[in-house]
Amino acid sequence: VQLQASGGGLVQPGGSLTLSCAASGSVASISGMGWYRQAPGKQRELVAISGAATLYADSVKGRFTILRDNAKNTIYLQMNNLRPDDTAVYYCTAVRQGPNYWGQGTQVTVSS
Repeated sequence: VQLQASGGGLVQPGGSLTLSCAASGSVASISGMGWYRQAPGKQRELVAISGAATLYADSVKGRFTILRDNAKNTIYLQMNNLRPDDTAVYYCTAVRQGPNYWGQGTQVTVSS
């Protein structure tokens, strides 16, 4: 499975961005897809994941929405009311029995 993420960039505080991640290859093995992020000097953390259930990190609840288009094997992360502490490299992941698949990261910078 290959994951291609896109949509990062620079945005001002309070702004919005939408990330997308398209899966290709053996997608039938995927049971869920989601997003993690890693800020400088910090560990990678879960942002949101969509599978049997949809889960969000407490820090993004009410601001971020994960959407899944099964026909396109694509997930989106709509990010609203962005804050400077949302600045991180965002990684798309696909869940399967075994180690997750990971896409390349996309940088999100929230700064005035």
